[in-house]
Amino acid sequence: MSFWDEIRKIPPVTRFLCGSSLAVSLPVMVQLVSPYKVLFVRELVTRRFELWRVYTSFFLGGSGINYLFDFVMLYRNSDQLESSVFARKSADYAWQLLLAAAGILALNLPLRSFIHARPLLVALTYLSSRLAPPGSQTSLFGLISLPLVYFPYALIAMDLVMAGPSAAASSLTGAIVGHLWWWGVFDTRALQRVGQAPTWLRNLVGNSDGSGSTGTVGGAGSGVHVIPPRRARTEATGTTSGHRWGSGHRLGEQ
Repeated sequence: MSFWDEIRKIPPVTRFLCGSSLAVSLPVMVQLVSPYKVLFVRELVTRRFELWRVYTSFFLGGSGINYLFDFVMLYRNSDQLESSVFARKSADYAWQLLLAAAGILALNLPLRSFIHARPLLVALTYLSSRLAPPGSQTSLFGLISLPLVYFPYALIAMDLVMAGPSAAASSLTGAIVGHLWWWGVFDTRALQRVGQAPTWLRNLVGNSDGSGSTGTVGGAGSGVHVIPPRRARTEATGTTSGHRWGSGHRLGEQ
């Protein structure tokens, strides 16, 4: 099986997100493109019509291990959402992502943020954590365990410590959008009809069968191990058709 066959197994929207992240971030990392060319600058977008900055600002990542961590987390969260909650609904997922990105962009205008990749990642992480089984726990690098629903706030706290209040405020906008996404589409369903993709997008994206799934909703990516609640684990192992939690090995076990 070729490399491209493996790539095609990834659901289309997730493939687009990860491909865009690599396409925007890698040229900046190797200094082929100046980061100034891909940052969101409101005046350049509205006066000089450099509209590509809206797109590139959502996919410009950091560098080194931080980018690797964020990229894996982006892939895991998006893949698991598109392969489970949005199975055969890739067009709806793409449409709701567009609406979420618009909300993030609007909330960041007063903050004058130049990059929106982190808020988008926080929004996806928030939605994943809310849709995970109740009581799920996450272990950060095997050092700290906390309820999975608090993981997005842990990301914001890390941004506050490592990058300051402005970065944390920008990430907070992602949590706000993620909460509205979860509340409007999945909790109260007040925005469910708004979240249905228009016909042109359905024709463009189509629907994935979700065959690229690598786990259940709520996986947070590299360095994060999701521990299901005991009841969910018992129910899963007590049936022949369910996923058998704990069938693998923790890091360091023989």
